Amino acid sequence: MSLDRSFRWRALDPEGLEHCHVTTTSKDTRARGAIITPQHGLFYRLKLDGMGHVRTVRLERADGKVLELFSDGAGNWSDDRAEPLPELRGCIDVDISATPLTNSLPLWRCDWIIDQPQRFTMAWIDADAMSVQRHEQIYTRLDEARFRFQSVGDGFERIITVDADGLVFDYPGLFVRTD
Repeated sequence: MSLDRSFRWRALDPEGLEHCHVTTTSKDTRARGAIITPQHGLFYRLKLDGMGHVRTVRLERADGKVLELFSDGAGNWSDDRAEPLPELRGCIDVDISATPLTNSLPLWRCDWIIDQPQRFTMAWIDADAMSVQRHEQIYTRLDEARFRFQSVGDGFERIITVDADGLVFDYPGLFVRTD
C-alpha cells in the first residue's frame, strides 16, 4: 500500500467532521487528523512502523487535554512519562472512538480470507474521556469491499464498507466518507 492523500469523514452520531492525511513510505505510515464535534475539537497523530504496528499515538483536544502513548510494536505500551501500561500488553493496534481511520489498521496489516474471522486486542481510546483500555474486536472479510466488525462483550456489530486502500467509506450509523 502506498498513500499520500487526504480523506474526510462526516460523523453521524454525534455529528462531526474529520480531515485526515495519511502518508506511507517503505519505513513507516503516518496519519494526522483533526476532528470537530459538538463536544470538542481533537487533533490526533499516529505513527506505524514498516510492519504496520502502532508505535506512537498522540491526541490533543482544544481544551488542552493530551493523551500520548508509545509502543514497542510488539504489544508493550507506555504513557508519556515512560510508565508501563501492563493492561495494554499484547495490543498491536489502537482504535480511537472518534475516527474510522483506526479501523483500517488491522485491515492493512493482515492477510484476509473471505468469511474467516480474525480477533484483535486493541488499545481502545475514548476520545471524550481521553482514556485508554483493552478491547477485543473481531473483523471478518465478507467480500472485496465489506468487513463485519464485532465488538466483543457488548454485542455491537456493523458491516463496514472500505475502499481499495482499506479505508472506511461507510460505517453505518457512525461515519461516512465525504471526499
